[in-house]
Formats: sequence, structure tokens, C-alpha cells
Amino acid sequence: MSGGVDSAVSAYLLKQQGYEVIGLFMNNWKETGNNDVCTSESDYADVRRVCALVDIPYYSVDLSNDYWDKVFEQFLSEYRAGRTPNPDVLCNKEIKFGAFWEQARKMGADYIATGHYCGIVKKDGHTYLRRAVDENKCQTYFLNQVSEEQIENVIFPLADMLKPDVRILAEEIGLVNANKKDSTGVCFIGERNFRKFLTQYIPMKEGDIKDLNGNVLGKHKGVFFYTLGQHKGFGLGGVKGRTNNDSWFIIKKDVENNILYVNCGETEDLYSKYLTCKDFNFITEKIANGTRVLVRIRHRQPLQDATFIVNEDNSYTIKFDNKQRAIVAGQYCVAYIDKICIGGGVIETATYCIK
Repeated sequence: MSGGVDSAVSAYLLKQQGYEVIGLFMNNWKETGNNDVCTSESDYADVRRVCALVDIPYYSVDLSNDYWDKVFEQFLSEYRAGRTPNPDVLCNKEIKFGAFWEQARKMGADYIATGHYCGIVKKDGHTYLRRAVDENKCQTYFLNQVSEEQIENVIFPLADMLKPDVRILAEEIGLVNANKKDSTGVCFIGERNFRKFLTQYIPMKEGDIKDLNGNVLGKHKGVFFYTLGQHKGFGLGGVKGRTNNDSWFIIKKDVENNILYVNCGETEDLYSKYLTCKDFNFITEKIANGTRVLVRIRHRQPLQDATFIVNEDNSYTIKFDNKQRAIVAGQYCVAYIDKICIGGGVIETATYCIK
């Protein structure tokens, strides 16, 4: 139970289906303080109110040490390397379907259930992760690193529901969080001034912003703050000699020398047909070299047609039918065959400007 409407409706549906339901709230981030800080107190208050209405017991478990050691430290390490990580993916693997599952088992649970928008398929003795009916809310992208064992005894009550219908049901049964907005920001850290937050852990050093010819155009606040393809937030307005009104786009980051390279307007340097992953997590079964797949390189991106290639060094290449914009190292490439999520890998490199 997160305090949000999705887990609340999930608990209600399971209770209606005859399950013995227990609400378990995770406290994964320890922090108290000023208005720029996310605390879990209000979320837990919503959990208490929802559980009272649904008439189920509830508990809170502190997994903040697990979150720090297994998720946040890697999150910081990736940023220090100049990459753009996605901690929500690792949180699902290590916390929600890891440490949280272990806690639930200790309490005697036969299953865990969450408010994720995704589904389970059982076939020939195996368990597969499938896309949700609500494609706009589908969260299989964020579950690409889980294992078959982790999802064997998981229930996703919202697999076949649309988000608007979830809110309608929440209102009908009188849930206090029926209209609570969806959470955004870093998983369990929440909405805040991210740049200010990151500087608490990673020293930022001002550096040059250059065009692709090496001309210095301005100064940035620290190369770790920015990501490939970004076109706002780095302070380039009027530049001497600029003759058009196109936006500036980040084309490359030189972490070692603390330089951002930009271009006025989009360029072929932002596009690629290929990416590589050093490792790839196959949730249930491996797929063969040359398999045709559907791929996402970011959440909610329309599925892209591609070919899955196994390299001689056991790394993996995705060859897209159409060029992709701003393939970002540190993000996840997630592959599907029809409705089934095969798994995913951390993007290492992209080969740009291949026609």
C-alpha cells in the first residue's frame, strides 16, 4: 500500500474476490525537514484511511537501508559516470519484488499484490510478464529487471483496467485518495528541486558549453545535471552570430573534461539505429539471435520494431527499423514479443549517424 489510488483500489478488488488482504506500507526514504523534502507521513495517513474503509489490517515496514544500499548508491554511481539512470527499475527488482516480498513471506503471505499496470500469463509451467490493457499507464518498462521467480506469486489486480475507470471505482466506494495525483519524481524520494537534491551527494563543477566546432557558447552548472537531447535548462539564450530561433539541444557530454556540446536545432548526431547492452535480463526465457522484437527505450514511448542481436562477446545489440532520437546511456532498453515483456538491459552505447 503506497497511499495512492492504484494500490487502494487493488486492495479493495482483492477483498471483494475473497482474498485475506493485509496492507503493507514501505518506508524507503528517511528524511524530515523543510518544504523541499518528501516525507512519507501523509502517504501513510492515506494508507490508514483506505485500510479502515476496506476493512483490512495494515503494517509499516522500514526498508530505507535496503533502498540506500541496493538502489540509491547505484543511482549516484551512474550519475557520477555521466549516465542517466532510472532508479525506479532497480527499486522494483531490489525492493518491491525483493526486500518487500521477503517481508511479506515472513508475515505468512502466499502472494503479494501491487497497483502496477501490468499482467501475468501462466503457460506451460512458466510465468510471463505481459503488458497492461491501459497502454498509456503500462508499467512493464519499469519491471524489466525482475525474474520469473519474483513474479510467480504476484497478483496485479489492475492488469485489465483503464486508469479513468480505477478513479471512478475509487470514488464510488468512497476512497479518500480517489483523486490523488499520481506520484512523480525519483522513486520513493518524490518531487523536489532535483538539481538541489543531487548536489547534496555529487559535487557540481561549472564548465564550458561548446558547439560542435568547439566554440565556447556559455557555462553550465555541472555536466551531471544534463542529458542527451535536452533542450531546456542550461541557460543559452542569445548567442552572438546566431541567426535563427531554433532551440539548443545537448548533443554530447564529455564527463572527463566537464564539457557540454550543443547544437542550435536538431541534428543527425541525435539519431541512431543501433544500441548496445552489456547485459540483458531475460525475465522468463532467452530469445534467439535475430529475433524480431518490439522495443522501448523510455517509458510511454510507442513500441518500435527492431531486431535482437546476440554478439560474440555475449553483449546485445538492438537494430531498429527506424532511427531513434536521443538514445541515452544508463536508461533501459526493454524488449517485447507481442504482449509479453521479454526483459531489458541498461543501454551502454548508441552508434549515431548510421543511415
